[in-house]
Amino acid sequence: MRKAGRSIRRQQSSWLNAWKAFSKAATKRSKQVQKVVGKAIGEVVVAQTSEAHRSAKRVITGVASPATIKRNSSGGRWEEGRWGLGPLMMRKFRLYIPSGVSISNPAPLLVMLHGCGQDAASFAACTRVAAIARAERCVVLLPEQSSHANPHRCWNWFRAEARASTETMLLMTIIDYVCSRQLVRLDQIYALGISAGGTMALMLALRFPERFAAVGTHSGAAPHSARNVLQAAQTMRGHRDPDTEKLRLELAGRPLPPLIVLHGNADHVVAFDNGVASTALWLDLYPGNPPTPGDVRNIQRGARRSYTIVDWKRGRRPYVRLVNIAGLGHAWSGGAPKQAYSDPTGPDAIKLAFRFFRDSTAIPRLARNRR
Repeated sequence: MRKAGRSIRRQQSSWLNAWKAFSKAATKRSKQVQKVVGKAIGEVVVAQTSEAHRSAKRVITGVASPATIKRNSSGGRWEEGRWGLGPLMMRKFRLYIPSGVSISNPAPLLVMLHGCGQDAASFAACTRVAAIARAERCVVLLPEQSSHANPHRCWNWFRAEARASTETMLLMTIIDYVCSRQLVRLDQIYALGISAGGTMALMLALRFPERFAAVGTHSGAAPHSARNVLQAAQTMRGHRDPDTEKLRLELAGRPLPPLIVLHGNADHVVAFDNGVASTALWLDLYPGNPPTPGDVRNIQRGARRSYTIVDWKRGRRPYVRLVNIAGLGHAWSGGAPKQAYSDPTGPDAIKLAFRFFRDSTAIPRLARNRR
């Protein structure tokens, strides 16, 4: 059995390496990824406004593109809250509740984790998550990292094990608090994030796999691959891999939720190799016979960036989906214009994620089946 397992993992690794090589050749990526200085993690902002203007905003707010959220909007309402692990470890959060959600008619919950240089409001504006939440009738929770916990508002995926574990527990405590209001379907909790938030979404799933129906990462580093800033810089360049054996022991045979990975192949902040590493990690940790790879699908929608999708399936449903977006840098694909970390020319990442969440779970629609 062990020999068979090793053989299967070698086959998976060979397939992934071949797909990775295809991806690099197809997009003519440079072999040299732009050097990322460890102390500057979280400071790189998409060049959409002048540097002087961005710097002034950071001095005032610590957020690359500050945004405001109206408390009430057509078809739903925004709420603000604060929760955590006691008075010294509290975090703010924003909650969007579509119209019609109640204790008698609960909805799925989507946890959205922002990246470095963002807060909950700017991430909501960047992704336009309220619009998709109304359309899908889904409650959205956006926890907000404190600048005291990280000066660049990064979720601390690259800290020592104890620190990273505490942060995942903190986020899970906020999720539990929101769930206690009984507005959420406990079997339909999803997590999705960008950059540091994408990495933390995967770390949440690795720590609490039974709590999530599916998860996703956009432009995120491979989880559990760094314990300090220097290692984080190496991971972001694609030079470090997750500690698979340690994670396998911690999971003790528990299956991970389905995963979607979205990553641009022109990302010089977090190399595309990280998306491949996260995909390989999920496949390697799968208990039993591994999911089978499907065909590579190349998709072009109008004038938007083209992208490539490959699925690994359990039966007829996708279990892992890797989305390679051509020419996309370190930015949210299909995001709102004039927002940092946003590329409006890409395919709509949040719609791609929702489609995968529906396809990968036994529930045909995230919410519309409850109307």
